[in-house]
Amino acid sequence: MFDTQPGAYSAHQRLVDAARARPQLWRLLVGLALVGVVVTVLNFVLFGLVSTLGSVAWAQSLLAGASPTAMLVLLASFAFVTFGVWVAARSLQGRTLNSICGPWRQATSQFWTVFKALFVIGFVVTILPPYDMGATLTQNLALSTWLLLLPVSLFAVLIQVSAEEVLFRGYMQQTLAARFRSPVIWLGIPSILFAAGHYAPGAAGDNALLVAVWSGLFGLLAADLTARAGTLGPAIALHLFNNMVALLFISLPDSLSGLALYLLPYDMSDTGMLRQWLYVDFAVMLVSWLTARVALRR
Repeated sequence: MFDTQPGAYSAHQRLVDAARARPQLWRLLVGLALVGVVVTVLNFVLFGLVSTLGSVAWAQSLLAGASPTAMLVLLASFAFVTFGVWVAARSLQGRTLNSICGPWRQATSQFWTVFKALFVIGFVVTILPPYDMGATLTQNLALSTWLLLLPVSLFAVLIQVSAEEVLFRGYMQQTLAARFRSPVIWLGIPSILFAAGHYAPGAAGDNALLVAVWSGLFGLLAADLTARAGTLGPAIALHLFNNMVALLFISLPDSLSGLALYLLPYDMSDTGMLRQWLYVDFAVMLVSWLTARVALRR
């Protein structure tokens, strides 16, 4: 499925070259620890501020993202991850975010090329049956409210997905590629860690492993797109398209549903309905990845 011949990933070398001056693994490990510290401290300050303005209970409810305000704050807080990566890369490798993301104009152009292609695929999937995902959907937000929030909601989701791409397909993938020649390592390790970050047995129950595998495969496909494109633009577009559908259009009712237009009538731990749709999601994800690859070749 993945063509790991050197020529296939030649565009990736420009990103990797920026990390070659200081490719030591200890720098990556210390850098990741530094990202963790920055994110923890800034989130502590944020939730302390929210608690002061509201209440401790309301601040804690932000993690569930059950209201529009909670979701917007939660998604926007992912900017701390991007800031943490900037601090780590700057202090330990002398790198900038631009060197991690790739040339701005090229990244932006590739982002829009892929996103427009995925939008067409999404429209086609939407008009195909079944129209209710096998169950009756529940209206979560009034259409007028949802449309009013949509611009800022999209921007908040963009902050979230960009942060994850900068960390996993940017900082981690490029540093490992500067140290190891084998794509199995620099494609695989960040994807495994990405999957581990999405393993949540407390919320997903018996579906937790399947959700983690889904996330790991998504990470692998996003890593492949980054290596082929030489920028994070296509991976961010793929990630935005996926999370936009899951967070803004049709969401699960048990978590991160505050900005969704509709809610599914089952939660993440449902081993009947949800598991069926996870398999469908696998197929859609593969089609989306292939679509992105075709779009980039034009």
